[in-house]
Amino acid sequence: MDKKDLFIGLFLGLVVGLIGTAVVIILMTASGTSITEGYYYMKSSGSIGKVITLGAIPNLLLFFVLLKKNKDLMARGIILALFVLTIITLVL
Repeated sequence: MDKKDLFIGLFLGLVVGLIGTAVVIILMTASGTSITEGYYYMKSSGSIGKVITLGAIPNLLLFFVLLKKNKDLMARGIILALFVLTIITLVL
């Protein structure tokens, strides 16, 4: 049962990070461009790591909400997702 909560937190953290990154890409690119075009533009300009980092900020809010509801293992999954996002940022 414990590992299930950890994996739920990991999944939530990755999904929220992906959605946050998509929102940041949409906000930082010109209107009328798609998310993939914005991604390639950010990658070519060398700022995709910064965009992923900004997209991970909603994970902090989710982390504190889970701690408030005493879902400690899910909160640990969020921290694990932040580590995964950090590794992805270093690779890209």
